[in-house]
Amino acid sequence: MYDRTTESLWQQFTGTAIVGEEVGLQLDMIPSSLIGFGDFKEARPDGVVLSQDTGFPRTYGRNPYVGYDVIGENPFLFQGEPDGRLPAVARVITLHMADVETNIAYPLDDLQRLGVINDSPAGVDIVLFHQAGTSSALNTAEIVNGMDVGATAVYDPTLNGEKRTFSSTNGIITDDQTGSKWNILGEATSGELQGQSLTALNHADHFWFSWAAFRPDTIIWSAE
Repeated sequence: MYDRTTESLWQQFTGTAIVGEEVGLQLDMIPSSLIGFGDFKEARPDGVVLSQDTGFPRTYGRNPYVGYDVIGENPFLFQGEPDGRLPAVARVITLHMADVETNIAYPLDDLQRLGVINDSPAGVDIVLFHQAGTSSALNTAEIVNGMDVGATAVYDPTLNGEKRTFSSTNGIITDDQTGSKWNILGEATSGELQGQSLTALNHADHFWFSWAAFRPDTIIWSAE
């Protein structure tokens, strides 16, 4: 990745310039999540959708890397030695917490099972949400038929000066203090807190091998 102004090269993973006159500069990270279009449409009915007219015969809905995310497979084009603590293509929700010098990864399998994880890595309160309904983009030839890996999000659980804790029952996320219901966008959709929103935190959905290559000191969260 390069910028057209100086033609400096930027590392996509870290957002840092690594070659050229911008070397050492760091782009600001912006919180984002991969969610199903149905969830986006419900929450943002007036949202803008990127044109699907790409000028090329392959559409956005097709995946040229069928089976890339099959556990046990080695990711092609990766020349390093995978960190054996998790399978190479295990999905993880990751945070780089520079202020407290902590890198942490939460296995998607655990978050899928629990629906919500309340945690305080290095003393920083966070909450992770999971919501079913988002297909893997790297599983089947037609993405719409891919396995459901769901959507993830990470938030600061403090709202109105009070730390909230959250639970998930049958896929419905509620806060334990008021019983208000929350969506994957961190918005209270019903209950006492309806209309209020949590502050999103920078996180990333990665395959374990790619995250571990850049952040080898990562702590892996465990439910045990």
